[in-house]
Amino acid sequence: MKTIIALFATILGLSSAFGQIESKQMLDIKITGVPVSEKARLDNLYQVSSSGTIDMWVIGTVRASGLTNSQLAATIASKYKAAGIYNAPTFIVTSQREGNDRGLKTFTVGGQVRTPGAKPWSIGMTLYNAIQAAGGETPFGAIGRVKLYRNGSVYTYDLRIDQHKTVKIYEKDMIDVPQTNWSGN
Repeated sequence: MKTIIALFATILGLSSAFGQIESKQMLDIKITGVPVSEKARLDNLYQVSSSGTIDMWVIGTVRASGLTNSQLAATIASKYKAAGIYNAPTFIVTSQREGNDRGLKTFTVGGQVRTPGAKPWSIGMTLYNAIQAAGGETPFGAIGRVKLYRNGSVYTYDLRIDQHKTVKIYEKDMIDVPQTNWSGN
């Protein structure tokens, strides 16, 4: 009888561990129950850091590793409610490994774009495509001074020049669209 109980406890432990979020995992997070303009701030791919957290708009760092997708969704929703930002948000968290995309290749876009964060990379992607994948620049985005960070080097491109739009980007590249300065550049 003790053996059966021990076996049952082991099975329960394994089943609860299965489906837990891990460090470095990609998560697709979507929100419903808010205006469309607010969805653009949060609907995104998020990579869990090596310390097991993700960074969310306004609420900041949220612990993700060790939780299931539904537990993380509930945690995020409660943090936005507690901060008084949303009354009744519903979050949907999907692990990329569920879609058999554990090896998903990504690049990151930040700064003055509509949906910053990690984006899926594909062969042949250009700098212009990458910024469009992030929703394009905001009204304050300086597309004449876009920075591309690759392997410890920084390159600056002017996306008003057609030749610069076709610069190829690669997995793990980081792109920054700075804010316009006083002269509008």
